[in-house]
Formats: sequence, C-alpha cells, structure tokens
Amino acid sequence: MAFNDFFTGEIATELLKQLVSISRKSCLCKSTADNLITSIQELLPIIDEIKYSGVELPAIRQSQLDRFSETLRGGVELARKVLASGRWNVYKNLQLARKMEKLEKQVARFVSGPLQAHLLADVHHMRFETMERFDRLEGRLEQRLSSMKIGVGGWVEEAVKRMEVEEEASLGILGGVGLDLGKSKVKKLLMGRDDLNVVGICGIGGSGKTTLANEICRDNQVRSYFNNRILFLTVSQSPDLDQLRAKIWGFITGNEAMGYTSNHFVPPGKLQCEWGSGPRILVVLDDVWSLSALEQLIFRIPAYKTLVVSRFKFPTSVVNEVYKVELLREDESMSLFCHSAFGQKSIPPTADESLVKQIVSECKGLPLALKVIGASLRDQPEMYWASAKKRLLRGEPICESHENKLLERMAISVEYLNKKVKQCFLDLGSFPEDKKIPLDVLINMWVEIHDIDEEEAFAILVELSDKNLLTLVKDPRAGDAYSSFYEICVTQHDVLRDLALHLSNRGDVTERKRLLMPRRDTELPRDWERNADQPFNAQIVSVHTGEMREMDWFRMEFPKAEVLILNFSSNEYFLPPFTDDMPKLRALVVINYGTSEATLQNFSVFTNLANLRSLWLEKVSVPQLSNATVPLRNLRKLSMVFCKVNNSFDPSVLDLPQIFPRLSELVIDHCDDLIKLPLSICKVNSLQSLSITNCHRLCELPADLGMLRKLQILRLYACPELKKLPPSIGELVALKYLDISQCLNMRCLPREIGRLSSLEKIDMRECSETVSLPTSAALLNMKSLRRVICDDEVSGLWKNVGKAKPDLHVQVAERSYSLDWLDG
Repeated sequence: MAFNDFFTGEIATELLKQLVSISRKSCLCKSTADNLITSIQELLPIIDEIKYSGVELPAIRQSQLDRFSETLRGGVELARKVLASGRWNVYKNLQLARKMEKLEKQVARFVSGPLQAHLLADVHHMRFETMERFDRLEGRLEQRLSSMKIGVGGWVEEAVKRMEVEEEASLGILGGVGLDLGKSKVKKLLMGRDDLNVVGICGIGGSGKTTLANEICRDNQVRSYFNNRILFLTVSQSPDLDQLRAKIWGFITGNEAMGYTSNHFVPPGKLQCEWGSGPRILVVLDDVWSLSALEQLIFRIPAYKTLVVSRFKFPTSVVNEVYKVELLREDESMSLFCHSAFGQKSIPPTADESLVKQIVSECKGLPLALKVIGASLRDQPEMYWASAKKRLLRGEPICESHENKLLERMAISVEYLNKKVKQCFLDLGSFPEDKKIPLDVLINMWVEIHDIDEEEAFAILVELSDKNLLTLVKDPRAGDAYSSFYEICVTQHDVLRDLALHLSNRGDVTERKRLLMPRRDTELPRDWERNADQPFNAQIVSVHTGEMREMDWFRMEFPKAEVLILNFSSNEYFLPPFTDDMPKLRALVVINYGTSEATLQNFSVFTNLANLRSLWLEKVSVPQLSNATVPLRNLRKLSMVFCKVNNSFDPSVLDLPQIFPRLSELVIDHCDDLIKLPLSICKVNSLQSLSITNCHRLCELPADLGMLRKLQILRLYACPELKKLPPSIGELVALKYLDISQCLNMRCLPREIGRLSSLEKIDMRECSETVSLPTSAALLNMKSLRRVICDDEVSGLWKNVGKAKPDLHVQVAERSYSLDWLDG
C-alpha cells in the first residue's frame, strides 16, 4: 500500500468508529478499546499532518508504514468480529479480548517508536513543502475593511486609517538615532552571531520594546535572512503555555497554516537536538514575564533563533545576549510629543515653549507617555495645559518604581476626559492582557451599561483612538466577522491596561464599580472570598481563570451587576452559581482561550437571566437549546464564535421564536460542525441581522428564509459548501446588505434576487464558480443597489448592468495577502 494512500486516515477513522461502539457494548474489551481510542485520536492529527506533506520516503520507512497499515486494517476486521460476537459466547469473547490486547500493544509500540522518528526526520522536508502550501493559501486570503454597519458608515474605518497614518508618522520620528541604533544592534545579534540562539530586548513598560521588535520583523534584511519564516507571539503574564508550544512546534514543522493545535506530539521539556543545517527560523516572544514560562518556550535547534521581548533581563544561560532599550533623548522626546500634541515635529510659535518643555520633561523620555499625554492636550486652551503641568509636577508615585510613576503621570490624560469617555476607557481593564477585544463585545457592553446608542459608542471609540488610549486594528483574517462590526477589533498597550486597572481598583472591593481580575489565576481572588458575606456593588464583573469546577466557586451577591465577562482556558467549565444573584445582568461574555471547545456545565443558570440582552459564546460546546432551559425572552444579540453548535440545534426540541422572541442579531462564525440551519430560524420575525461566516460545512439554507421580512443584513461569508441561495431570498423586502464572498461553489444567483428593492450593497468577491447572473432586466429592478464588490471575472456582467444604472458602482476587489491572522 502506498504511503499517501495509508495516510488518508480512512482506515484509522473507520477503526476509531468501531472502537467507540465496542467501548459501549463489550465489557471484556472496554478497557482495551478505550486505550486504543486514545491512541488513535492522538494519531489522527499526525495522519492529517503528513497527508498534506507529499514527502517521498525511503523504501525501508515505506515498508514500516505499510506493515502498520496492515495492522490497522486487521484491527478493523477484528473490531467487526467483536461487535458481531454474541454476549453469551464467553470462550470466543475471551479469545477476541486477547487479540484486542495484542492490537493495543502493536499500536502503542508504533506511536511511541517509529512514528516519532519519522516525524523528526520529515521536519526539513515539511518546511520546504509547506512554503508552497503557503503560496496557495495566500492566494485565497484578502484583507478587507468594509463599512461596518448600514447607517453607521465609514467613520470608524477612517479612524483606523488615521491611526495607521499616525503610527507611520510616529515611527518616522522614532526612527531617529534611538530606533535605528536599536535595530542595528539587535540585527547584528540575530544575523551576525551564529553562537547566539536566544537574543533579548528589555526595557520598562512604554519604552518601545514591542515597536522595536515589530520593526525588526518588518526589516527587509531580516526577512530575507530568515526567508520570511518569522513568527510573532505575545506571551503575557498568564500564558497558555501548551497552546504557545503547539504553535511554535507547528511553525517549526511547517504546519501552523493547517490548523495544527494538538499538543500531543510537541516534544516534552526543553527540546535540544542536532538536526544539521536547515532553513532559518525566527520566533519572537513578546511580553514575557517569567523565567519558568520562557524556558518552556525555547527550542534549541540549529538555524532556529528566539527573540525575547520583556521588561526583565533574564540570565545569560537562558537569554544569551540582551539589548536594553534606551529612553528617548530630549530632542526625540520633543519631536514625538509635538507630533501628538500639535501635529508637527516642533513647538509652534503660538504655544508656550516653557510650558511645553516642562510637560515633556515630566514624561521622562517614555514614548507611550509622550504620545498619550500629548494627544490628551491637543487643541486644549493654555489654562488646561498649565493645570496639567501642575498635576504632573505634584503627582505622587504609589511606590518608587519608574513604571508606577508612569501610571501616575499618564493618569492625568484620563482625568481630563469627559466623564462617560473616561468610564469607557476604564471598562477596557475588564479584558485579558494582550488579547484582541472583539469590537462587537465592547460596543454592546457600552450600550448596555452607559445608556448610550451605538452611534455615541462609536464616537467614544474614535475619541479614545485619537487620544492613543486604545488601538483600532483591521483583522487581516478574512471573514473574522464579529457581528456587524466587520473585521475590526481593539487592542491596548499593557501599560494602558495597567492604568485602567490601577484607577478601577481604588476603594473597598465591595464598592468598586468594576470587579476585575488583573490576570489569569487558578482561583478567585482571596479578597473576594473574604468579603463574600456582603453584596458587591460592581456593575461589571470580570473573571479570568483556568478550569473551574462547582467546588471552585463560592456564593457572591451582585445586585447591581449588568455585565459578566468569563475568560478561561480549559476543556471544561462550570458556569458560576452566583450568576443566579445577578438580577440586572444585561450582557454575558464567555470566552475560552484554550486549544479546543470547552464543555459548559450548569447551563441552568440561564433560566434566571430574564434581563439578558447580549450573549457572546466563544470556543465552547453550546448545550442543547430548549424553551425549558434557556427562556431568554429579552435577548437581542446572540454570537457563537469557534463553537460546536450542532447539538444545540436539535429540530425536535428547538423552537427559536419561543426561546428568543426578541432576537435581532444572530452570529455564527467559525462553527465547523454546522451543516444546516434550523428551520425554526425562519420564524424569528424580529431578526434584522444574520451572519453565518466561515462555516465550512454549511451546505444548505432553509427554503423559507424569505419569511425573515425584517432582515436587513445577511452575511454568508466563506461557506464553501454552500452552492445556492433559496429562491425565497427574493421575499427579504428589508434586506440592505448581502455578503456571499468566498462561497466558492456558488455557481449562480437566483433570478428572484432581482426582487430585492431595498438591497444597497452586494459583496461577492472570490466566488470563483459564480458564472451567471440573472438577466439585466431583473437586476435593474433592484432600485436601491449602489455598490457591488466582485472579482474581475464577474465585473463585466455587473458593468453591463451599470450601463443602464449609472448610480451603480462596481468595485473590482484588489488582492492583498497576509498571514498575520495565524498569530491568533
């Protein structure tokens, strides 16, 4: 049997199915079957991994794999005999049990011996072959930043563009002696010293360490030296080390683009081996806080280098050589501050030179402080500046460390914010460090707790962005469409997050408006438990842990809580019992940062959430939904991202209009087990936005989709198995926006689409199989259509329509490729 035929995985998958049945049926073989199931499940990711590699094997290794293939084939036959054997044939069952034990030993020997050797031997082959796969993958990725919501328009898009321009200008200023000197020194350590496996960049928070590391990664000489094989990972104070090790190992072996997340085959401990020469690789570990974490993330392999970015200087036995980031000189500080405060590199004639110099002096050469404080003073009167100077001069540090002094100085920029804007800034401390915050989660939270509408929330977002207090970024991952705020997320410098936490954690723990865990921990904070005998008055509660069982929680009362954010990293999670004691809860966010979907327990707490309006579930297995368990009468928005959802959509018990009678937005993104939408979704008359994105197995839409008469937004992005739209789509009389981009197998648009008189925009880029449109006469009935985004191959058909419809703009999508999304 040929190597590639074996590694299609069909034999192993068939055996696995048989073993599951044996485990349920046969008492004598249950233990052996369970052990085999574990071994085969661990083997399947490697089968998929090697399936794509195309590696040519020597004859001796080919024969080993052929023999193991025959072992598995025999295992399938044996499993069938076990299942066919009668319960009372004791002698035959004992014989079969012994054969099952022999099969278990044969599989275990192969997995622990020859297979590991094969993997290590294949690493170099897989590196080279993967570069070709990258080229193919890049061909299907396209950066996009569409308007985020009908009616809101592109002003947040403009804020993103403005921030990109500001960042480029800041880099131009920083690119003087300081940044250029740092780049030069670090490049020499990385490219000029073969004896250095691990190089470091260290400096205090806000000093520009990450900026320097990013500039090194973008440097043409560095990219050429490492043949573009550069991986940038953020570690943070509470890292998921197993996930990070799996990402690094996947990058080394060339499998990160194939979704390699299993940690079973990552070499344990500190890997140090001699494979000879090979392609150079650079892994950047940003924001490293502990030596113990760093040691687990370093792989000492020839031609492989690690760049460690940290506030701390680690021992030379671990980090061989370190460059310490220097603070900005006086002239550099002045240029950066003036750029943020005045939009130019020098003090304008109308400004008080002495006052400006005193404020710049108090920023102590820290780029982040100069940018944030400068932006906060922009366009303010002179009296405002004088008051800020006095506050800076008398700012008393909470201790003698430079970083805490920085927090006190930067607090000035927050104190002068409008009250509502300040509260929104402080809310950012509710999210884990160094993680992207989905814009939808943030906007929903602000709308619910600050009594503002979405337009005002956007305005606050833009103001915080303009003042450098957060960063708006485009997510290059095509189709990471978080609700209606398309491909936008928020990040925040860890010093600014520290500032938000510092300002939020003042006062008694029971009286704080925000009850926050600053970083991930194995248990809830002790001061929460000590005060659990009295109510907590927090409006926002944010928990960040690993796995939580029922016994790990204790009772707490939250009579005023309106937002609960549960961040965790585990395979199982018991929802907190104190959720019952949150009668005013309006927004619930559940995000798992682990490597696989977590099973949620205690889902019954939802029965008491009568006021819940927004629910965000990420990387969890959604339990079965029914009117008895989840009667969320006031829920407006439901988002399920990277979830297992198929079990929750049992049509025999699912009645969506009864469970969610007021649901207006439904998002299902990256849910790979979704095959069909439940029919009852067509009866949710309140639904205005439906986003089904990156669901690669979705093959059919309900025939009665047209019953959603209030639907305004329909996104079906990156659903490659979806071949057609139902004819009833013509009945969506309120539909304004349709996105079918990257629906690769959709061959045509139904003629009924011409009846969509309210449709304003269609996005159908990368629909390579769409070869036909309805007649021009039918399309001309779409009176409101103003914009079509499509590929060049289809643009001619639409331009023909445009000849009779002058107000129609046909945009040919430009291709721009990025793999930045692989960093997660």
